[in-house]
Parts: sequence; C-alpha cells; structure tokens
Amino acid sequence: MQVTETKAEGLKREIEIVVPASDLEARLQTRLFEAKDKVQLKGFRPGKVPVAHLRKMYGKSLMAEIVNEILNETPGSVMAERKERAAMRPEIAMSEDEGEAEKVLNGQSDFKFTLSYETLPQFDVKETSGIKIERPIVEVSDAEVDEQVERLAENARTYEEKDGAAETGDKVTIDFVGKIDGEPFEGGAAEDADLVIGSNRFIPGFEDQLIGAVKGGEKLVEVTFPEDYGAAHLAGKLATFDVTVKQVQSPTETAIDDEMAKKLGLESLDKLKEIVRDQIQSQYGMATRQKVKRQLLDALDKDYDFDLPEKLVLAEFDNIWNQVQRELTESGKSFEDEDTTEEKARAEYRRLAERRVRLGLVLSEIGEKAGVQVGEEELQRALFEQMRRFPGQEQEILKMFQENPEAIQSIRAPLYEEKVVDHLLAQVDVTDKTVTKEELMAEDEADETTAA
Repeated sequence: MQVTETKAEGLKREIEIVVPASDLEARLQTRLFEAKDKVQLKGFRPGKVPVAHLRKMYGKSLMAEIVNEILNETPGSVMAERKERAAMRPEIAMSEDEGEAEKVLNGQSDFKFTLSYETLPQFDVKETSGIKIERPIVEVSDAEVDEQVERLAENARTYEEKDGAAETGDKVTIDFVGKIDGEPFEGGAAEDADLVIGSNRFIPGFEDQLIGAVKGGEKLVEVTFPEDYGAAHLAGKLATFDVTVKQVQSPTETAIDDEMAKKLGLESLDKLKEIVRDQIQSQYGMATRQKVKRQLLDALDKDYDFDLPEKLVLAEFDNIWNQVQRELTESGKSFEDEDTTEEKARAEYRRLAERRVRLGLVLSEIGEKAGVQVGEEELQRALFEQMRRFPGQEQEILKMFQENPEAIQSIRAPLYEEKVVDHLLAQVDVTDKTVTKEELMAEDEADETTAA
C-alpha cells in the first residue's frame, strides 16, 4: 500500500492511497483458498473445487469484500501510522469511472482512493492553579421554606360548591371560546377549565372580570394580550372570550399542621419542612454549579487560542442554529422581534459554536491527561435515567442506544465533561460568596455553559 500526502494546509489533510493490483490479487488468492474447503458445488467433491472455477464464480464478489475491508481498515491504520487524530471520520473519495471500478474488481488495476480529513489541533495544557472563582451561595431562610409550604398547602386546598357569586379566591369551572375580530383563534377555547380567581394564570384582566359570576351564567370577557406574549400572532391583540360558568366553589380552610403533612404522605410538618428545605437547597445548588462552571469555562476560553477543525465548528453551529430556528417558529417571532438580524445572529452563534468546540477540545485534553474516565455503572445510570423520560418506550430507547454508538456518546460526553470540571475545580482557587436569590438566579447574557 502506497500512502502519499497530497495536502497539508493548517489542520486539513488529504492522503492518496494506492493498493497495488498485486496486493489485491494476493488477498483474493488467500480468500479463494479459504473458500475452497468450505464451498460445496454440484459435480465436485468437498475441497476439490478448482480455484480457477471458484474465481470465475465468486471472484468479483470476494474482491468487493476485500475492497470494503480496505476502506474500513485504512483510515484507522493511516491515522495510527501518522500519529494523527481526525476531528471527524475521514471522507473517502474513489473514482466514479465505472470502467475503472470494474478493472479493480477483476484484479486488472490498482485500487486508488483519497482520504480527506481535519486533524485535531495540538496544544499544551496550561496551568490552572491561578484561576480564581467566586462560588455564589444562597442560604435558605425559614421564611422561604414557610412560603413554599404555604404554596403546597394552597395546592392541596379543597373547594366546596357555593350558591353565591364568585369572589377572589374562589374556583370557577368554565367553558370559553376566544375570538379576535369576531373569529375564533387556535388555542383560544377550552371546556371544563378550572380557574382560581386571583391566581393570575390567565391573561391579565381575564380573572377580574369573572368576579360576580354565578353558576349557569355567561360572561363576555374582553382583554388585550400583552405585547411580549409568547405567541407573536396574538401579542398586543384585543380579544373577546365567550365564557359559560358551569360551577362556582369556595375554598375550605387548610391548616398548616401535621395533618396537612400527612395528607401529602409525610409523617409530620417538620418532615415536610425538611424535605422542602432540601429541595430548595438542591435548586440553588444547581444554579451555583452553573455559575461556577461558567466562570471556569470563561477563564479557560481566555487562556486558549488555536485553530479549530472547520467541520466540527460547522456541525456545532448547525445544532445551535436548528434549535434557534425551532424556537423562533414555536414562538412565532422573528430576528427583528429579537432586535437583531439573521446576519448578526449567524455571526453571534458562529462565535458560540467556536467557543463550544474549543472548550470541548480543551476539556477533553485535560481529562485525558488526568486519566478521567466515565465508568460503565455511571453510564448505565444515565441511560436508565434517559429511558425513564419516555415511559412505555423503554425497550425502543434501549435498542437505539445499543445499536447506535453515537447515541451512547451523547450520554457519555456530558458525564465526562462534568467529571473534568470537578477535576479542575479541585485545582483552582474557589471562594464562597453569599448572594441573594435574585443574584444567583439571574440569567447570563448567553447560554455558553455547555462546552461540547
């Protein structure tokens, strides 16, 4: 096999491979002799079929198998020989001349093809001990726990039917049909909808107009959708709702005590408060983790600057862009609604794609040098967690992951990334800083937390 580098521009490589016809012939002869003792043909005793006859009958199909084996084996062996790592699976180009292909299969011509790929960039892992990170911490207050418990009690509250008019705090069961310019609009109708007046679940102004409603009564409710309403085709529009009140119920008294906790399946109010506190702390903990990780990745992003494999960047950009397009379609908004243009958005998300690819490569290199690995038990737990998200489809999901290595990698990659982040956080200078809930939960300008 002759291997010739025909292009070496930055990270791009092009390698021409020539497998001489003599090598193909040698492999074919080996394959024919192996088949000789196995093939049973009418008129020939076992093991006595002439090789020439086998070649006439099976030569082309066996040579096609040999060619496919060469195409599968060569990229890996070439990479190993050249001590290179391809960013993505190399592209293989062969002659499109049918006559040339026929000559190769008949053993009359050398087999030539080209590998095209981009190498992963080489860079030195830098010292991280100088990185300083502030870890934002929120202490869970008793008042916050009590507020959450009160919310749980409110959700568990029962209602009883009343004869009088609806008041704030009452629950009404209604049918309604929404119209704009006299025409019903999609998603604007419902039957047997329960609504607690004052819960602010509906469009501003809707619930207030149901005060005074009675069972069996009808109401014409007029509201204006907010300018920032999620569905752009409804934002700012004046709408009317034909409402039929089917039931009015008043809330019963709900005491926040051990009995209320028992209704929720717990032994006492103290146990309920303990669980609520843990849940709030867990939510804050996840937010803290994201803030800390963002600071770490920002620091790494400043420390590294190297050429990136274009195809990796394009693949990441396509993922981001497709998600952006889906979100715009679902919200009914445009780039103009987001105070930008498609051109500016593309440039912004291109920079985000480059950041993610660069950080992904940095974390991968750091993790490899540190010996970070994802264990099979960790992978199995993540896989089962993924399966739980699709009840009733567990077997289909499991089969997909078993048959698709890329799907397994989609689970392994984030686990690996988090373990590398943990490894780095043990090395950098982390200082705790007490902040408010609002400061902790404030969103960053861009979601650049995930590296890969």
